[in-house]
Amino acid sequence: MPVFCLNENEVSFPDPTLARSDGLLAVGGDLCVERLLLAYTHGIFPWYNPGEEILWWCPKDRFVIFPKEIHVSRSMKKYMKKHELKIMLNRDFADTMHRCRIKREFAEGTWITDEMEAAYSRLHQAGYALSVEVLEDDVLAGGFYGVAIGRCFFGESMFSEKENGSKTALIAFARLLEQEGFLFMDCQFYTEHLASMGGRFLSWEEYSRLLDEGINGNK
Repeated sequence: MPVFCLNENEVSFPDPTLARSDGLLAVGGDLCVERLLLAYTHGIFPWYNPGEEILWWCPKDRFVIFPKEIHVSRSMKKYMKKHELKIMLNRDFADTMHRCRIKREFAEGTWITDEMEAAYSRLHQAGYALSVEVLEDDVLAGGFYGVAIGRCFFGESMFSEKENGSKTALIAFARLLEQEGFLFMDCQFYTEHLASMGGRFLSWEEYSRLLDEGINGNK
């Protein structure tokens, strides 16, 4: 499949099913709020290295967590009982996103550039991007950020300042999403960490059906 080149002056994407086998769909465009919203509502997201053009991805096999299926191990249950935990939404979106960037840069490199931080801050100001944080005994332990549209949540990146910090935030948020009727948490790609939390693959057909139901209310 070819990789499509986007025009900065036109907010549009090719059919997501035209993505390559590795998930790459298009290159170029910009990170304006309108384009990001159009992307996420069609299962597309940006992911690229510093210095590259913007790359847009749409993996055919999608890794997701269903909120009601979040896995809480025996050790996590003990940990959560042992500590006083406080979960917050949007404590400080910019700080949380930047912490995700710093942690990834230190460990393995990151796609969270200045351009990405600015774009998702605009998306946050528009009411779509949000951050989740957890305090352990009044000390920031971890968190993550992502995009919520309709009844779908699209996770982007996590950080931990203490052991189990991001896990605790994910468990608490999954329970909140279940209460609010959200259909899934899109993890985008497989990781062992997210698999251990209950993540599993969906076919593109099943994912796109749930995406349509969550965004448009169509079953």
